[in-house]
Amino acid sequence: MRTSEETEGFDAEASNTSMISGASSPYQPTTEPVHARHIFGGIRCDVEYLKSYFGILKVVEVVLSFIGFICIETIMMCSPCGGVYFFEFVSCSAFVVTGVLLLIFSLNLHIKVPQVNWNLTDLVNTAASTFFFFLSSLVLACINHNTGAEIAAVIFGFLVTGVYGINTFLAVRKWRLGNGCHGAAQASEYMRARTASRGEMEARPELA
Repeated sequence: MRTSEETEGFDAEASNTSMISGASSPYQPTTEPVHARHIFGGIRCDVEYLKSYFGILKVVEVVLSFIGFICIETIMMCSPCGGVYFFEFVSCSAFVVTGVLLLIFSLNLHIKVPQVNWNLTDLVNTAASTFFFFLSSLVLACINHNTGAEIAAVIFGFLVTGVYGINTFLAVRKWRLGNGCHGAAQASEYMRARTASRGEMEARPELA
């Protein structure tokens, strides 16, 4: 029969063996659970974009469009109402679309959808908003009842038209620069492939 000292020694040896085998095992327990991943880890507020010209312009556009929409909504009675309804539709649409684009760019969501040409999308939105805001403000200026709300809506409408115009100019320049860089990259890739093909032909004259 084993004595108590032998039993204790055997248990200590077994414990050490278990610890060694556990340390050498490739399947080590981890403290990080499998499902503890941040699904929205890539979404963050891009402060640099908000400080840029495009970010500042978009914030101003959203604010002015919303103020114009509020001004036109305070009108209770109108006859005719075509200019009021037109300005209401344009200001609401511009506020929603520009607000969504501001949210997408400020949270870097456009990086997750590279299939969309976001520079062209922004250009189309700003150009369309410039045209329709100018047209609706002009119509409302010609057809109104000289109420304070209508005059305020016209003023904010022309102000936001100017802001959208500046944004359109910058968006056109950015879009042209982007297309120029893309075209230069394609030309460089074509020349690289052509040079490699020519080098292969020289190395293997039997292919000529």
